Amino acid sequence: MLNIALFGPPGAGKGTQSKLLIDKYNLFYISTGDLLRNEIAQETKLGLEAKNIIASGGLVPDEIIVQIIEKTITENPESKGFLFDGFPRTYVQAYILEGLMIRLNTSLNCLFSLELDEEESVKRLLERGKTSGRSDDNEEVIRNRLKEYYDKTLPVLQFFKDKGIHYSINGANSIEKVNKDISKILQNELSKSLLNIVLFGHPGSGRGSQGMALAQKYGLEYVSTGKMLEREIEKGTETGKRIKDLYENGQLVPDEIVVQIIEEKIENSKGIKGFIFKGFPRTLVQSYILDGLLKKHGSAISEIIEIEVPTLDLISRLDARSKTDRCMPYDNSTTKIVKRLQEHETKTVPVIEKYNQQHGVKKIDGMGTFEEVFERLSNVIERGFRKI
Repeated sequence: MLNIALFGPPGAGKGTQSKLLIDKYNLFYISTGDLLRNEIAQETKLGLEAKNIIASGGLVPDEIIVQIIEKTITENPESKGFLFDGFPRTYVQAYILEGLMIRLNTSLNCLFSLELDEEESVKRLLERGKTSGRSDDNEEVIRNRLKEYYDKTLPVLQFFKDKGIHYSINGANSIEKVNKDISKILQNELSKSLLNIVLFGHPGSGRGSQGMALAQKYGLEYVSTGKMLEREIEKGTETGKRIKDLYENGQLVPDEIVVQIIEEKIENSKGIKGFIFKGFPRTLVQSYILDGLLKKHGSAISEIIEIEVPTLDLISRLDARSKTDRCMPYDNSTTKIVKRLQEHETKTVPVIEKYNQQHGVKKIDGMGTFEEVFERLSNVIERGFRKI
């Protein structure tokens, strides 16, 4: 979920940017003024309370405002996130929003402040007044509005500066440039929210078929080093010939080949929800490489899953697979099967142990039907999405 707040003095172009961002990122627009008017028009309980307070000349209290905002968020679960306009207006409301986000198991990702020189604000609004017909677009009223904005806004901006999520944007630039500057920050923020799964399991545990099915169901990019290396073999490249020779001798492909292919995959994958890595990392060195690759692209591992299948069942599965067109180079004889399983024990199990200490590894029973194992894995994936 992408939650942002947009600030800016009158004339900074906040309304224009709000519309562009809402359309681009499928956000739900939250303006406390609009929400209040809607509640009053529908004569809801909160709307009637607000109407009575306004009728008596009072200001609608934060207690009502926050309930309306919470109601709006919970009633729009299909939204990819929310854009807050005009909230929080005060230091106290900043704390209220923080608490509300925690309660809803989410957070405010960014607060953008469109910075504009006072004289430029006045110039823009006076120009707008020539065509808008608004009585408040005269210089005296404009300067009072600007003073009120800065007096009330500075403490709120400082609150979010202290949290490290405040971004100043030059509002004097063109509409396109302002939108580009905001979008660049948001793309970086979105990349941090990717669900990146590392799927472990001995050869024969079903990682491949399960990984592909999970990727298809949840809109994740399936990264199988085996599949990518096989494509090199099919192309008949020099790299492919080298890979084929290594496979036939039961050896692992060197990291310099694998890393280059994986990084290219990450860089070329746009608009996805995350990755499922199968077959990488296989060694401790590769685990550090993957951490570095993801960090380079502003992301990190979200979940580590290991599919557990007893050794005898693994051997039986691989032996059966060797008699089909899905036969892999390393399972066309019992000797190679055993060697590959031993290699997993000596090289990959230490990686799993490392991740277990750092993140915790979800152990999934790999026995049963494909559907039963898939359901167990799906539960982990869905919990992962809820966490991010």
